[in-house]
Amino acid sequence: MENSIEEQLDYMKKIYDINIGKNLKYNILTMGCQLNENDSEKICGMLEKMGYTNTSNMEQADIVIFNTCCVRENAEDKLFGKVGEVKKLKEKNGTIIAIGGCMMQEKHIVKKLHESYPYVDIIFGTHTLHKLSEDIYKILQKRKKIEDVIDIDGEIYEGLPIKRNDNKKASVTIMYGCNNFCTYCIVPYVRGRERSRKKEDIIAEIKNLANEGYKEITLLGQNVNSYNGGNGYGFANLLYDVNKIDKIEKVRFISPHPKDFTDDVITAIAECDKVSKIVHLPLQSGSSNILKKMNRQYTKEQYLDLVNKMKNQIKGVTFSTDIIVGFPEESEEDFNDTLDVVKKVEFEQVFMFIYSRRIGTIADKMENQIPEEIKHKRFDRLKELVESQIESNNQKYIGTIQKVLVEGRSKNNDNMLTGRTDTNKVVVFEGEEDIINETIDLKIISQHKWYLKGVLLNN
Repeated sequence: MENSIEEQLDYMKKIYDINIGKNLKYNILTMGCQLNENDSEKICGMLEKMGYTNTSNMEQADIVIFNTCCVRENAEDKLFGKVGEVKKLKEKNGTIIAIGGCMMQEKHIVKKLHESYPYVDIIFGTHTLHKLSEDIYKILQKRKKIEDVIDIDGEIYEGLPIKRNDNKKASVTIMYGCNNFCTYCIVPYVRGRERSRKKEDIIAEIKNLANEGYKEITLLGQNVNSYNGGNGYGFANLLYDVNKIDKIEKVRFISPHPKDFTDDVITAIAECDKVSKIVHLPLQSGSSNILKKMNRQYTKEQYLDLVNKMKNQIKGVTFSTDIIVGFPEESEEDFNDTLDVVKKVEFEQVFMFIYSRRIGTIADKMENQIPEEIKHKRFDRLKELVESQIESNNQKYIGTIQKVLVEGRSKNNDNMLTGRTDTNKVVVFEGEEDIINETIDLKIISQHKWYLKGVLLNN
């Protein structure tokens, strides 16, 4: 296979030999979703195979990598600001600058980089990430700047080195791309069509993680419940198989699509003891009218029916969601429908976004774009409703026993340990460091809006 992983590993070895004894460092800035974070872990794995070590200080870096996202407009502003900052480092230290990720699949972004930031060394896309070592080798050989972006769907490459950001929780990508073409979303154009990994490769990766001491796995994909392992093997089958893997204690997944939430997946969540009972179910809008304009392929009523079906079949199920405020043509009535769904479902978490126009999407060309002032006022109303529900939702945890994977010291109080419940609620409690990375039982004694407080049962 052209550009095989074996070939890329050979480039990594060549660069490693060049870098021996030089104490070279890399700095990486990751924007966007957990899929991007997973890609960055692979980039870090490749760089460390080349002899670079990580630094959080960009000024100390010999190579700076930007792994970009193109879902929100402010991501562009952030990227161009950072690329402007690193110019002085290149002039002073000869720093190699590489930019990859979703944004590099957008022609107008690449054009702007060529015109306004000609000092960037490497531009690579979502389908050519595996070739980064080859691109870096060519730069080290003093060749001209490299643009390594392809518009066709990339292949799935197994066996890339990876450096995980965590030693107890890991993300595993099960599929790439998206076929849904929501009218506000650029992802199908930059990530390509859906391609599922082989089930054997996924299971093997998770078993290796289990043997390395990982206890919590998150299955990743743009639309995980349309996973297709071939011969009728779907997402429900994968959940059952991952649930059987020894030493793995918790299985989560993001993101599913409501239209693809089949009965067998609901049954699998109910029956698999390790699969988390918080389901991330993106709503985007509570208005059937707006959902149709978004091409979401379900109505408000169908979404609420699905929620009720899951509540009836999955003991203790809770929900998180994504909501976009201010989509083109959203009326006051449409927005009130969104508030109505939020009131009825009582989500554990709501990730709220103000609609942002993206070049290349259908929604960008729609008439009746909502004024920014109205968008922000609606966002504030939604935020107020969500926050008013949090404390009452939290009350149901008080007095309950929750299984929590201890993650470490609390970022806000070094005297406390922290972890998360099955429903992804942050819990802080007093305890010794020897239980970090262990799953323990906590009794919840109080709620503090953004977190819960617990005590060890043997205290």
